Order: sequence, then structure tokens, then C-alpha cells
Amino acid sequence: MNDTVLLSREDGVAILTINRPDKLNALNSDVLTALEAHIATAVEDRSVRCIVVTGSGPKAFAAGADIAELHTNDAYAGRLFAERGQRVFAALERSAKPVIAAVNGFALGGGCELAMACHMRFASENAKFGQPEINLGIIPGYGGTQRLPRLVGIAKAYELVLGGEMVAAQEAHRIGLVNRVYPQDELLTATVAFASALAAKAPLALTACLEAVQISGDTSLLEGLHAEANLFGRICGTEDFKEGTDAFLAKRSASFTGK
Repeated sequence: MNDTVLLSREDGVAILTINRPDKLNALNSDVLTALEAHIATAVEDRSVRCIVVTGSGPKAFAAGADIAELHTNDAYAGRLFAERGQRVFAALERSAKPVIAAVNGFALGGGCELAMACHMRFASENAKFGQPEINLGIIPGYGGTQRLPRLVGIAKAYELVLGGEMVAAQEAHRIGLVNRVYPQDELLTATVAFASALAAKAPLALTACLEAVQISGDTSLLEGLHAEANLFGRICGTEDFKEGTDAFLAKRSASFTGK
């Protein structure tokens, strides 16, 4: 395994750190390979209940794709290039465990797309987001044109994708791209603390919540309500449901086992 992405664990939380600070954590083939492998490891590890993705160093979460690598693409290679990144990012989005991006600096191009593939985004005050691909004569290829409108609305997505300009953390928060903003030196600690709080909750219910919310973007309201009722019923049959309700009635803390 290459060391372009580091995996550590803390209180039920897996922390994936993109580790190319000298290249502003640009996403090349090695990063995608390591990221894909570590995502699979974290998802399969029963001791991990939440995942945090961040970047190494004080400047960047991930400042886009590696342009030197991208530059060699022709039409066929370009499609494969996009599909590979989309596959890796989809593994985060479809994760049965909550995924939070701790955006500690530039999140541009593929870096912004990586953050958007996570379920939530917490940012440092110095973070900047953008889809500047238009300035290179191309378009976003790792999901930017699809996830951005779902997060900020179509009109704002047009502005960001067509204009190619960066937005600061506070503006990203205002438009709904970012959930929370922290001082840079507090970001990772605050994100891991939130992730640890999620890790203490009922894991089967967490997964069902993720599934239900994801369904809402792909179905009609009627279909979504039907899916929600089915998921609700499924969770009512778990040991964690009985433990949670018993603990509430007994005025004690619940201890969830994922069963």
C-alpha cells in the first residue's frame, strides 16, 4: 500500500488523511488507489462506526486532480479517468457508515468533488471551495456537475461551474455546501469529536438513516415514504431498538451493539 493516504483510528472513527502536502494533496492515481483500499478497510472494520476524510498540512484538503497526469488524456482515457474517480467517491457516498469531510484548506476541482461525496462537510476558516475546471478548458469529472446542484441549487451550481471561481468557507456555509466552520486549529478535533458522538449511536439505525436520506434524492415522495416505513420496521426488529427504548424508559445510557 502506498502512503499517499494514511489511515488511523480513534474512538470508533477511521481518519483517512490525503498525504501529499507538497503537492497540495492533489489527487493522482496513487491517491485514488490508496483511498479506495482504505475506504473498503474502514467500511469492513466492525470497530469503525464513522469515517473522517481530511488532508495533510495546513494549506489543502485536496487541490484538485494532478494536472500533469490529467494532461496526457485523450477522449477515451479521459472517460476512464472520470469513471475511476466517480467509482471511488461513490464508495464514500454509499458507505453504510457516516462520512465527514474535514476540509482544512483548498478543496478545488476533484477535492471539492471528494468533499461533496462525503455525507457532511466541516471546514476550517481558511478553506476555499471551487470547481475551476472551466479555466482548463474541461468540465468537472468526478461528480461536480451532479452533486453540486443537489447541495446548493441549480442556479448557484451554474455560477460555480461556469464561472470557475472559489468561494470562502463562510460563503460555502451560507449556500449550504458546508455544515460547520471552525478555526483551523480546532477543525480536526471538532470533527473527530462529532464523529465519535455518531459512533456511539446505534449503528444499524445510522445506516438506515443514511439509506433513507439517500433514497429521498432518487424517488418520488410517495416512494420515499414507503421506503422509510420499511426501514423503520426493519429497525424495530433489532436488539439495538429494544436497548435504546429500554434505556430511555429506565433513564440510563444505552449501549448499542449493532445487532
